[in-house]
Amino acid sequence: MTIYEDNELYIEKESSEIPWLKIFTKEPFVELGDLPKELRMRLWNVYDIIEREMREYYNPKKINMASFANMLPRVHIHVMARFESDSYFPNPMWGEKLRESKLNLPNEEEFFNRVRKALDR
Repeated sequence: MTIYEDNELYIEKESSEIPWLKIFTKEPFVELGDLPKELRMRLWNVYDIIEREMREYYNPKKINMASFANMLPRVHIHVMARFESDSYFPNPMWGEKLRESKLNLPNEEEFFNRVRKALDR
């Protein structure tokens, strides 16, 4: 599900028990170093905005960031809000599930609205 899009980037929600967004470049660059400098700086600015909004809205224990691009060989950044009570913590979300979790999180649509507003400033 795409929650934001402009002429250079788009942001998708990853289906997960935790708040998890992915930032993509529209052009299919393979490595971060392939991006023009201005776009690379913009990508990190968008990451900063998402991290700040996740921290303020969800109050997680930790924010995880990843950029593997092995399965999908194009630039994209994962931004995840992690909680001590999530099913995988402290493992990565791609790791071994440690427990069943029932996180009681605030409305994600409100979070998406906050992200969109912050990006439009």
